[in-house]
Amino acid sequence: MPFLKTAYKKGLKPILFKFDPEQVHNVFVGVGESLGKREAGRRLMGLMYGYHGPDISRTVDGVTYKTPVVLAAGFDYNARLTGILGSLGFGGVEVGSVTAYPCEGNVPPRLRRAVESKSLIVYKGLKNEGVDKVIERLEEEGVQPGLVLGVSIAMTNAESSATLEGAVDDYVQSFRKLNAAGIGDYYTVNISCPNVYGGESFTDPQRLEVLLEALGEIPCSAPRYAKMPISLDWEAFRQLLDLLRQYEFDGVIVGNLNKDYDSLDVREEGPDEYRGGLSGKPCRSPSTELVARTREYCGDDFTIIGCGGVMSAEDAMEKFDAGADLIQLISGMIFEGPHLMKEIAQAVAEREQADGKR
Repeated sequence: MPFLKTAYKKGLKPILFKFDPEQVHNVFVGVGESLGKREAGRRLMGLMYGYHGPDISRTVDGVTYKTPVVLAAGFDYNARLTGILGSLGFGGVEVGSVTAYPCEGNVPPRLRRAVESKSLIVYKGLKNEGVDKVIERLEEEGVQPGLVLGVSIAMTNAESSATLEGAVDDYVQSFRKLNAAGIGDYYTVNISCPNVYGGESFTDPQRLEVLLEALGEIPCSAPRYAKMPISLDWEAFRQLLDLLRQYEFDGVIVGNLNKDYDSLDVREEGPDEYRGGLSGKPCRSPSTELVARTREYCGDDFTIIGCGGVMSAEDAMEKFDAGADLIQLISGMIFEGPHLMKEIAQAVAEREQADGKR
C-alpha cells in the first residue's frame, strides 16, 4: 500500500495532471473497461487495490454493500466500468446520470482542475449515451459479482427538456425503461445538476412535486434516492426533504456540486464567471453539515449517502460520524489515488473492531 500510494502521488499523478482532465478520464475508463473484461485484470487490480480485511458489509434498504464506499455518479456515466470497480475496494457504483436521449454535454472544456484547492470544475452537462444504450450495455456485460449497481437519472441537457412537461417526460422515460428491464439495485433522481438548460429546475418544491407525482406512477421495487443540492439554505433544503418523504423516497444523497467559487482555497483557480460546479474539497464542509442536519431532522428511518469532499479516510469517517449510511466519492480517487477506497475500508474496519461491532 505505501509503495502504491507513493507511486501514484509522486510518479503517475504529476504526469497525468499535465494533460487535459477529460482526456485522462477517457483513457482510464478505456483501460478499466478492458481490465474488467478479463479475469486476470480483475485479479491484478484486486491484489493491488482491493479490500481483503474483516467483513464490513452494510445492508441499506435491503441492498448489501461489501464495503460502504460507492463510486458517485458522474464518473462512469456510460456504465463501462461495472466489471472492474469491485476489485478497487468499491461496494457499489452509481452509473450515469443517464438521460432519455443521448447527450453530447456542454461545449468543451468540460473539466478543469483547481489543483491547490483540490477540486475539479465540472461542466459536463450530463454527457452520456442515453438510457437505451446504457441498458443494452448492462444487459450484455452485466455487473461484477458483489458490486451494487445504482443508476442516476436526469433530464437530457437540451432545450426540449427545459420546460416542465419536457423535463418530467424525460425522467419518466428513463425511469420506466430501467424498471421494465430490471436494471439497477437502486435508483437516484438527480434533481440538482447545475450545468443544464434551466439549471437546478427541480430544487423548486412545486416543480419537484410534479416530478415525484409522475415517477410515483411507475412500479418500482428498488430503493429510490434523490441527489440533493448543497448550495441551498436549510429551510429550502428541508422543504425538499419533506416532499421526498411524503412521496416515500427511501433517502437522499448529500450532495451535488458546490456552485460557490469563493469556497476554493485559491479563488484565482476558478473562472470569473460560472462555468461548472466544484467537486472535491470545497464540498466537504457544506455536505457534511447537511448530512448531520438531515439525520437530526429525519431520524434513523431515512437513508443518507454522504457525497462531497471525501479526500481521505478521515473525511469519510467524518461523514459517517455525521450520520451517513454510505459514502460516495470521485475527486478523492483522482487527487489521492486508487488506494483511497481501501484506506477508507480499513478505517471502517478499525472503527468497528474498536467499537466491538465485529
